[in-house]
Amino acid sequence: MAPLRFSANLSWLFPELSGLPARVRAAGSSGFEAVEVAWPYAETPEALARAAREAGLRLVLINTPPGDQEKGEMGLGAVPGRQAAFREGLEQAVRSGHCLMGRKLSVPCKGAVARGGLVYLAAFLRLDMIHLMAGRVPQGADRIAVKAEMEAVFLENLRHAAGVLAQEDLVGLLEPINTRITDPQYFLDTPQQAAAILQKVGRPNLQLQMDIFHWQIMDGNLTGNIREFLPIVGHVQVAQVPGRGEPSSPGELNFPYLFQLLEDEGYKGFVGCEYQPRGDTVEGLSWLRSYWDRRGHPEAGQ
Repeated sequence: MAPLRFSANLSWLFPELSGLPARVRAAGSSGFEAVEVAWPYAETPEALARAAREAGLRLVLINTPPGDQEKGEMGLGAVPGRQAAFREGLEQAVRSGHCLMGRKLSVPCKGAVARGGLVYLAAFLRLDMIHLMAGRVPQGADRIAVKAEMEAVFLENLRHAAGVLAQEDLVGLLEPINTRITDPQYFLDTPQQAAAILQKVGRPNLQLQMDIFHWQIMDGNLTGNIREFLPIVGHVQVAQVPGRGEPSSPGELNFPYLFQLLEDEGYKGFVGCEYQPRGDTVEGLSWLRSYWDRRGHPEAGQ
C-alpha cells in the first residue's frame, strides 16, 4: 500500500504569510508536493506558476468563482437564473484560446486570453481538478420547495461543464458542504445527494470531493461512507471536527485510523489539508511529519 499524498490548501494554511506565491513557497519548504487554493483569481497566473515551479509543486485543485459574494452567493452551479454566469469562467478561456506551458488547448492559440478564464488558468498551472460549486438556496426560499428546480439547473450546468473540461483533460468535482455549522443555505450537503446527481449526469470526468470535516458533521458513518463512495472520489480534504483544526487537534476524529482506511481502500489521489491552523502553520504540521516518518513520501508520479 502506497503512502498517501498530501496537498496544502493555501486558502487556509500559512495565514501568517501575505499572498499566494509566499504561501506556495512555504508549502514547498514544508515538504508538500502539491497545493490547492479556493479562488486564485486575484493573483496573476504567471506569478503562481513561477512560484510553483520554483518550489517543485503542482496545483491540483481550484474552485469555480463564487459569484457576487456581496449578494451572498457562494457558487452558482445550481442557482436558477445564473447559468450564464456559472459558465462564463469556463467558456471565456475556450473562446479566447491560448497555448501555455506547452499544453495545447482545444481551440487554436490566438491573442491574449482574459485573466478570469478558468480553463486558461487550469492550462497555465497544469491543473488537475476544478470544484464546481453548487451554490446556496436563495435567501428566504424553502429548501424542499426549490430542490427539484435547483437540481435541474445543476444537472444542466454539470453536463455543459463536463463537456468543456473533457476537451482540456480536466476533472470536475462536486463537494457536499455541511449545512449544520458551515453554510446553512448550501444546496449540496450530503455525499448521498452528490452521488445521486453524479449518477444522473453520468460523465466519467465528474467525481466526488470528500471533505471529511463536512461528511462527519452531516452524516457520520465515515467508515461505511468512505468504503461506499471512494470509487467515485477524486479528491479528499481533512480537518478535525468540530473545531476545524489540525488532524492532531482535539476532536471527534481518529485520523491515524482514517488515513490507514484510505490506504487500505487503495486511494491514490491527494489529501488536501483544508484546516485552520491553531498557531504557526509549520509547527502545526507535526502530525504530517510524523506520518511521513512512518510511511515516507510517495514516489514521484504515484
